[in-house]
Amino acid sequence: MTSPIAHASAAPRLSVIISVKDEADNVLPLIEEIDRALTAEPFELIFVDDGSTDATLANLRTAAATRPYLRLLVHEKSCGKTAGVDTGARAARGDILLLLDGDGQNNPAYLPEMVRAMDEGGARVGMVQGERQGRKDTRFKRYQSRLANRIRAALLNDGSRDTGCGLKAVRRDLHLRLPLFDGQHRFMAALVKREGYETRTVKVVDRERWSGVSKYGFWNRFGVGILDLFGVWWLVQRRRVPHVVEAG
Repeated sequence: MTSPIAHASAAPRLSVIISVKDEADNVLPLIEEIDRALTAEPFELIFVDDGSTDATLANLRTAAATRPYLRLLVHEKSCGKTAGVDTGARAARGDILLLLDGDGQNNPAYLPEMVRAMDEGGARVGMVQGERQGRKDTRFKRYQSRLANRIRAALLNDGSRDTGCGLKAVRRDLHLRLPLFDGQHRFMAALVKREGYETRTVKVVDRERWSGVSKYGFWNRFGVGILDLFGVWWLVQRRRVPHVVEAG
C-alpha cells in the first residue's frame, strides 16, 4: 500500500536507509510497518541490497513497483552493513537519515519520536539512537554486549548505554564526515561526540528477528569489536578542534 504523503515532495527531509542481505521474508512486512509509521511528512525509503543470494532483491522490486518513494541500490558483492549504510547515505536526498536493520527487530514505530527528539534538541544534537529494553538476544549475546559496553564506556566516555541498537536518526552531513570503517555503526555515539555534537536516546522495545539467521557471531560481534574499540579510541584522542577562519 502506497503512503500518499510519502512522494508529495521531490526533496523530502527524511531518508530511511536499510542495508539488507538475505532478508527475503522480512523486507515486505517491514516496508508495510514503515508506511504506517511515517505519515506526518514526506520521506524516501532507500534499500541497499548487500549481495543477497535469496529472493530479497526480487521482493524489493515488487514493493518498489507500487511505491515511487522506494529506491533500490545493489552491491554486486557483499560489503557489510557499514558499507551498505554509507552507500544509502551518499545517495540520500534528505537532511536526516533514519537507520534501522532489516530483520524485524527494530520497530519503525519509534522513528517519529526520534525525529521529534532531534528537532527539539536543535542544531547541537547530531544523532538520536534507540536504547533497547527487554532485549530478545540469547543470554550469551547479552553478556557480550554488557561487557563490550563497559569497556567502551571506560575508554570512549561516549555517554551511550546501547550503541548496538540499529535504530538511529542522524544528520546526513554529519554522517558523511564520520570516519568510515567496517563496524562503524557500533561506535557512532563516540564519533558523533568527536565531531562536537550531542547524542540523545529514545527507549525502544526490542523484538525477535522475524525470519532467517543473524549475520553476526562471537568474533565479528565481540572479538573484532574490541579491536575496533582501540582504533576508535585513537581517532578520538587525535581529534583537534577545527580552525575557524573569518575574512579579515
